[in-house]
Amino acid sequence: MAEQNVRNQWIGLVIRFLVSAIVLLVVSWLAPGFVVAGGFVGALIAAAVIAILGWIAETLLGDRISPQGRGLVGFVVAAVVIYLAQFIIPGLLTVSIIGALIAAFIIGLIDAFVPTVLR
Repeated sequence: MAEQNVRNQWIGLVIRFLVSAIVLLVVSWLAPGFVVAGGFVGALIAAAVIAILGWIAETLLGDRISPQGRGLVGFVVAAVVIYLAQFIIPGLLTVSIIGALIAAFIIGLIDAFVPTVLR
C-alpha cells in the first residue's frame, strides 16, 4: 500500500511538471516579452527551474506567497521568480520585466483552474 502511494506521488509530480511545461509554452505564445526556447524540453527545464526558485522563495517568505495565500505579494514574487529564472537558464528562457508580469498573471489564471507547481 505504501509503495503504491509513493508511485502515485511520483506520477502526480510528473503530471504537474508536464502541465507546467505546457503552461509555459502557452504563456510564451500569449505574453509579449516571454520566450521559451528549445520547445517542450526547454519548457520542462524552465518549469523545473521556476519550481525550484518558487520553493526557495516560499521557504524564505513563508505561507504569504503560497498558492492558497497569493495576493499582490504572491503575484510580485511569481514575476520576480520568472524573471530571475532566465539568468539560470540563458538561451532557454528570455523574459522582459513586462513579460514576467504578464506571464505571472496568465500563470496565476491558469493555476486557478489547473493547479501546477509554477511559482
